[in-house]
Amino acid sequence: MTQVYRLNTYPLLHKNLLHFLLNSFALVPLLERFESEHGTVVTFILFTGPFGLLPGGLYTLLERFVFRLNGAAIGASVWVFLLLCNEAIKTYRVNPYFSLLDWKIPTWTTPLFLILVINFLIPHTSFLGHLCGAVVGYLWGLGYIRFLAPPDKVLRFIEGKLNLLGRLPHYVSVDKSTYGRYGVLPSNSNGGSRVGPGRGTLEVADGVAIGPVGSTQRLGP
Repeated sequence: MTQVYRLNTYPLLHKNLLHFLLNSFALVPLLERFESEHGTVVTFILFTGPFGLLPGGLYTLLERFVFRLNGAAIGASVWVFLLLCNEAIKTYRVNPYFSLLDWKIPTWTTPLFLILVINFLIPHTSFLGHLCGAVVGYLWGLGYIRFLAPPDKVLRFIEGKLNLLGRLPHYVSVDKSTYGRYGVLPSNSNGGSRVGPGRGTLEVADGVAIGPVGSTQRLGP
């Protein structure tokens, strides 16, 4: 029990500098996209908690009790494939298939092909670890584990008490009155202000109202 922390901290460890740089290069844009959609606090809580614990716990159970092995897995690639699978589910809802010759291949499978390619081309990668991250990413994308994110009321309380929107540059807030947690979120980086009451509230930046789907409509003539 004294080593349970390893289920959360293994994505922070890397074999060498090259391993760290490759994972960081792949992770940063995906993580930024996730943060812009769900908010900074939600992202921090998930990636320091469930998004490390769930794939790590699943990997440990399969490795120790199913395959009877004792392999080790480290590196942020588990988060990379978690986020890729989440993005693949969103892509599948818009564009379910892509064509390869005469075959129609579901777009949600693309991260799985990438896992196979990396497993064959790059030695000493953890195929099982990548799959465990992919499973959690699919579950999040499909909405089965969205309950892991704290309620908006709690998030707004944390933001208000710590004044995170004023203290942290490029902080992304969660505000239920601005299209909800899974819509477009306000950010302090654009210096926007609100116009209009209630659920019809619009974010305004330099005279441009930003709508719920990211479209813009200029105010005035």
